[in-house]
Amino acid sequence: MEALASPAPEVLIARVAAETSSMRVGSGGVLLPHYSPLKVAETFRMLHALYPGRIDLGVGRAPGGTPLETYALRRDRGEQVRADDFPAQLTELLNFLHGGFPANHPFGRITVSPAMPGSPEVWLLGSSPWSAAAAAHFGLPYAFAHFIDPQPTRMAVEQYRFQFKPSRHRTAPQAIVALGVLCADTEEEAQRLLMSARLFRRRIRQGLLGPIPTVEEAIRELGPPAQRMTTEDSEWPRYCAGTPEQVRDQLSKMATALHLDEMMVVTIVHDHRARMRSYELLAQAFNLSPTRTVG
Repeated sequence: MEALASPAPEVLIARVAAETSSMRVGSGGVLLPHYSPLKVAETFRMLHALYPGRIDLGVGRAPGGTPLETYALRRDRGEQVRADDFPAQLTELLNFLHGGFPANHPFGRITVSPAMPGSPEVWLLGSSPWSAAAAAHFGLPYAFAHFIDPQPTRMAVEQYRFQFKPSRHRTAPQAIVALGVLCADTEEEAQRLLMSARLFRRRIRQGLLGPIPTVEEAIRELGPPAQRMTTEDSEWPRYCAGTPEQVRDQLSKMATALHLDEMMVVTIVHDHRARMRSYELLAQAFNLSPTRTVG
């Protein structure tokens, strides 16, 4: 997809971590069905060695992309469809990262380099109750993609917390919800900028994977913003858009209702300056400030 920053999160993680000093950097995500668990463990253990305590390995079960791209990513292209072995893959990945293979397992003799203390933190990503149940079963932190499907958000997060089983990875549940956020100086401007995201999403559903359209394109195709401000069939909107105060209040209410540990924002706009302004306004609304000046 032309609109995505990178199809290789492990490469971009290395660059972002090199340009920063304290923030955590993670993948959103590594689609495990396309990978060898050992290779993923080696890659992210290397990142952990370079930037200890700052690397999150977000893994997903979905194939991603179109059926053609999914087929192109497959190593085995036989006619028989491979069975869903994601739980076994995830178990193998965790064992490679944490040395958890049984004593008689042949993979127990494999050393994943660099062999240093600690490991990247593994997060399970998802947008369905299935992923919530899997994260709870494995005792992993969970990130729910509200911006992909906002309808099952409450059910998935509550199911995850209720079914969570403590593990050696984590003793208590930890949940992130990722959602669309767009701040502007006025509500009208925020809704106008949001038109790009609305058309972008419609085009994705139509199989058109081009760049994020301009606001002008979106208005020509969808009509004025006032005609698009419809109520979504979900408890919370896919995108929180408005003034900083409006967005802050929406996010705070959602975080409180779901007992969230963290929220992650996805800002889909055509103009990069508008994206940066949105982040700036959001930070001001929550009284956030840079920890230091980067020269």
